[in-house]
Amino acid sequence: MDQMDQTYYQTVDKMEKASVDKEYMNGWMCGYLRNPKREEQRLTDAYNAGYDDGTNRNTDNMSKWAK
Repeated sequence: MDQMDQTYYQTVDKMEKASVDKEYMNGWMCGYLRNPKREEQRLTDAYNAGYDDGTNRNTDNMSKWAK
């Protein structure tokens, strides 16, 4: 497994253990993998924040979305 994959899986594991909002996690994963965003009617604040952070490979804001 290359470094990018390790970072992805470690971050997802960390978010799951911290009970991070599922919408934020879904957005982060989609952004990290450079997937297209959801349809506009299905976007949420948490998803958009996660998508932006994932696209930027940023994990600094995930604690804000932990329950």
